[in-house]
Amino acid sequence: MIAKFSKMDYNPAMETSPYLKRIRIVLVDTQDGANIGSCCRAMKTMGIERLVITGGGVYSEDRVRTLALHASDVWENAERFDTLEEALRGSMFTVAATRRRGKFRKMSAYSPEQLARKLQELPDGDISIVFGRESDGLRDDEVALCSSVVTIPTSPLFPSLNLSQAVQIIAYTLFQNALPYKQGMTAISHERIAAGSEEMISHLDSIGYFKLADERKWTLQLLKDIIERAGLSESEMQRFEKIFRKTELIAKHKEQ
Repeated sequence: MIAKFSKMDYNPAMETSPYLKRIRIVLVDTQDGANIGSCCRAMKTMGIERLVITGGGVYSEDRVRTLALHASDVWENAERFDTLEEALRGSMFTVAATRRRGKFRKMSAYSPEQLARKLQELPDGDISIVFGRESDGLRDDEVALCSSVVTIPTSPLFPSLNLSQAVQIIAYTLFQNALPYKQGMTAISHERIAAGSEEMISHLDSIGYFKLADERKWTLQLLKDIIERAGLSESEMQRFEKIFRKTELIAKHKEQ
């Protein structure tokens, strides 16, 4: 029997909160429009309406809208980008949804519940949660573009989740934990973090800090991830950069 709700069941407090309005669901190279439609429905039922699609995929309107049902507006308002890097530029916190672990992936991952709690602590700014292809998920380089990873626990007997199921689980967990958050400090963007981290690494480079192969690459990745997770403001980032700049000056002065 399907439950029916009357106006008496409506609770204004369950409308999209400021906490949910800043969340962007990013789909990378989705193959089937039906899956995009299912994701739209999964998102809107949990108060999340900002959809981002990357890649040059062409999707059947009928397949998208049939599965989206009354959430077609999420599809209509979706942002489109050629690459994931472009899609993440304005975000202050980025998370890759993946279950695969490996040598070139992150050292730790949030559970959906841990992620929901983390997002409540962050200052103002857009948050992007990235989901990969239906066939093989996200590549290593795409995971590396994000500062963090979220992994949905599943049975080892059959760990694979459908794309829209994964979106639904994450969206539900965020909705359940949606609480008013204090607006105040604005965190710097993903793009600003990348530029600042490059500058800091260049100061270490100039004093001969890096001795091992790939040490520069992994140190840069570590810096970017930590800064993004910390949610630094512009003034804090400038002070952080000053530490590295001053370190280089002191080292060169001692050499002289």
